[in-house]
Amino acid sequence: MSDWFEKRTFGQLPSDAAARFGDREALVFKDRRWTWREFSAEVDRAAKALIALGVEPGEKIALWMNNKPEWLFLMYAVAKVGAVLVPLNTRYRTEDIQYAVTQSNTGTIISDDRSGPVDYLGMLREVLPNTDNGDPSAHQLDGFPDLRRIVFVGKNKLPGTLTWDEAMARCAEVSDELLRRRAAAVDPDGLALIGYTSGTTGNPKGVMHTHINIRNAMERAAILGISFTDTEINYLPMFHLYGLGEVALICVVTGAKQILMEAFEAEEALRLIESEKVTIAHGFDTHWKDLLDRQASAPRDVSSLRLGTLPSGTDATIPTALRVQDVFCPTVSGFGMTEIWAYVSVSFPSDTPEQRIYASGMPMNGVEFRIGDPQSAAALPLGEVGQLMVKGYTVMKGYYEKPEATVDSFTSDGWFLTGDMAKLREDGRFVFLGRYKDMLKVGGENVSPAEIEARLMVLHGVSAVAIVSYPDPRLHEVAVAYVIRSANSEINEDDILNALRGNVASFKIPRHVLFVDEFPMTPSGKVQKVKLRASAIEALGDPGVAQAS
Repeated sequence: MSDWFEKRTFGQLPSDAAARFGDREALVFKDRRWTWREFSAEVDRAAKALIALGVEPGEKIALWMNNKPEWLFLMYAVAKVGAVLVPLNTRYRTEDIQYAVTQSNTGTIISDDRSGPVDYLGMLREVLPNTDNGDPSAHQLDGFPDLRRIVFVGKNKLPGTLTWDEAMARCAEVSDELLRRRAAAVDPDGLALIGYTSGTTGNPKGVMHTHINIRNAMERAAILGISFTDTEINYLPMFHLYGLGEVALICVVTGAKQILMEAFEAEEALRLIESEKVTIAHGFDTHWKDLLDRQASAPRDVSSLRLGTLPSGTDATIPTALRVQDVFCPTVSGFGMTEIWAYVSVSFPSDTPEQRIYASGMPMNGVEFRIGDPQSAAALPLGEVGQLMVKGYTVMKGYYEKPEATVDSFTSDGWFLTGDMAKLREDGRFVFLGRYKDMLKVGGENVSPAEIEARLMVLHGVSAVAIVSYPDPRLHEVAVAYVIRSANSEINEDDILNALRGNVASFKIPRHVLFVDEFPMTPSGKVQKVKLRASAIEALGDPGVAQAS
């Protein structure tokens, strides 16, 4: 008896698209174009190269690259050979990358050599021991027991490693039949992706997902009316589920053309919207605000846009969302997170502007929302504010190699505890109101205060650290570090920030450092961060007031 919803794998999607959409354009990147038939052929070449390098089923393959066609080809090639994709944040720095590669048991890392001023090769040189010690397809490196292959997409490489061109040259060694057998053996219920998210307890956690969210992409494409007649622009980083799920995956299941940008740049995005007749655009309000500002100063013809996505519903996002409707196109809102996938709730294009802008959509088929008491998780009545809890097929299988954290994230009856504050409305829409968890969100990036606090606490001259948010007109919020010096310490702001630069992602670095003699504390001995946030605004000024004036 067949399943009511056909099980498929990420790896088979490009060949399915080639069969359905053939010579329609699939991808545009700079001055290059691929049809769906050509796209599928590139995926197969990449898959054969992985097999030729010795990649085994179940092996973790980390991609540490900015947006480029190779990212997309590898996204599907990794799945086609039965390996597991580990997308790494391109803002990671040495300590971040060392942790993620070892914690995920990565067997192969495929990295940029350089992107603009960022020297990825140099950071890997600093992190990895000597790589010039044998077979580039079978490294044995101290401190990295699982890492066997290091491949660079670019002209440069470390000694004893490979460039992607060298790896691709091996694809001829693998027959079509061998690739077919590998693809046929992939279990659609098996692990497909480990996406890292920052938690509130320090180091990032690897979130495990199977291939099942193909269903999520197909159903949302139907809700939004996306088809092969659409053209989507993608400047969202592919290591995020927003770009991976909302653009790359939806395009391959619908045949929509994807206009890929290496990184977001408002002027170039508007040029491409005009020249490529883009119909669908995406982004956090940070992206849309930059697009609005650029359109105001140098207008482009954006009349082809019919729809956008903009996670909205909070006081901070609503003003931008309102302007987007008038300048660009209607937008739909939604909600997602790494643990539950990208948009697991979405508003309908036919919703009223109020529903699309002031709420965060309705849960999709197969996904349930509950608003629970933040202490007991007991269901709360309609309209009351509580913790958002989620249940459904999109929810992660758990945190990789962190069974205790996994158990702590679910209720005994299977509800995932998001740590987010929300309420359900009478019209079935829910409203995201903020985070119960002590998490910062800097321009769409999650920042764990505990992680930064732990790094700074090891510095000589630091007695205590508390990281809190400070409002920012463009990024929503940035980090501020409150520091208590040790006795006789003369540590200063530069010492604090220099200890983080080059070691952690730039968005994690506090924008300001404030030195105090003590923290406000609760009777139970916890730092009252709400008072510190208010103190930061008092000390540094209120950006919202400054902007309004």
